[in-house]
Amino acid sequence: MTSVPPPAADPRGFLEALFEAAVARADPMQVLAAHLPPRPEGRLVVIGAGKASARMAEAVEAAWGPCEGLVLTRYGYARPCAGIEIVEAAHPVPDRAGLEATARLLDLVEGLGPDDTVLALISGGGSALLCAPIEGLTLEDKRAVNAALLASGAPISAMNVVRKQLSRVKGGRLGAACAPARLLTLVISDVPGDDPSEIASGPTVGDTSTPAQALEIIDRWSIELPDAVRAALAAAPAGVAPDDPRLAHAETRIIAAPAQSLDTAAEIARAAGCEVRMLGDAIEGEARELAVAQARTAREIAQSLAPGAAPVLLLSGGECTVTRRGQGRGGPNAEFVLAAACALAGDPRIHLLACDTDGVDGADEIAGAYAGPGTPTGEAAARALAENDAHGFFGRVGGQVVTGPTLTNVNDFRAVLILPE
Repeated sequence: MTSVPPPAADPRGFLEALFEAAVARADPMQVLAAHLPPRPEGRLVVIGAGKASARMAEAVEAAWGPCEGLVLTRYGYARPCAGIEIVEAAHPVPDRAGLEATARLLDLVEGLGPDDTVLALISGGGSALLCAPIEGLTLEDKRAVNAALLASGAPISAMNVVRKQLSRVKGGRLGAACAPARLLTLVISDVPGDDPSEIASGPTVGDTSTPAQALEIIDRWSIELPDAVRAALAAAPAGVAPDDPRLAHAETRIIAAPAQSLDTAAEIARAAGCEVRMLGDAIEGEARELAVAQARTAREIAQSLAPGAAPVLLLSGGECTVTRRGQGRGGPNAEFVLAAACALAGDPRIHLLACDTDGVDGADEIAGAYAGPGTPTGEAAARALAENDAHGFFGRVGGQVVTGPTLTNVNDFRAVLILPE
């Protein structure tokens, strides 16, 4: 159990301890084995992609022993495995290492028979790591698409519709490639609603989206794409439907999800004397807009607290987005904290933390940020917010939260602590 300091005596330490407990709740080494059946007879192939996939592979071999397979994860997230090969590649914009590893992964499952078994280990980040463009597109096209999607402010569900239509592995296509082998997919959820077809763009799960929907999303969010991408989308082949016979022997199990991690943090906070108010585990939207709304709520609660009342903790998860306006360094969690701090203007009763449970907020090796009454909220903060430079700002004022690779990924964690006068 994470050591938890008293909320009033050490607000930042308290919030960071809750975040650490939420991350630990989703550690594959703690949760995966309970979802494994007995090791199957016949040939077993383990495949996977995502920020947690190498840790998941490590947990599989801890339970089953050495296995044949290949798993693709982010640079710096590899884990030691006896039989499963771990390949690192770029995230959030794909690179050649991801392209080549995805081709090898497809080769590995080709030609399997009905007596063979594929175990797929999928977690957030797999959309960028699995890179197999449809005919007519290059790696550079896929890189341009990912960069444009990330800067657009579109929600993850919309981004994934576009990604699926441009891929030979996403949207159930990897699952279809495994047929006629039996397929078991273990998933760590990083998307609002925990829909397996959205996690890593659902490589082993049937899909109902269409190229026409992808084009509508591109137009709605004013996403600038190379002409080759639009042409490829217009000619994209039909996807793999949920009732496709190639998925008849496929099963999917979610082994960790945002709600479980938030519940763990809530239980610890209650034990520390807090009143916990859960705002939801599937919140989406522009980070700075959500920040202003939660800051307003926190202030209203603070004004209603009588002296000596229990502290109130607001917890929420989901995945916020940032519409890129400036050239700074940041991510949705740090931007949430910066925007909330500006709205709170140093309110002495309110402290907050927002971090990505994978340890990477945006593209930087920074999990997120903390802000409290001592956080500067003047012109420098406003300028940083205008430039999307939350990481730079919190680096200067000492508010960054840096964890290193957490080896899991159950989306964003936001906690707002309101102390009585």
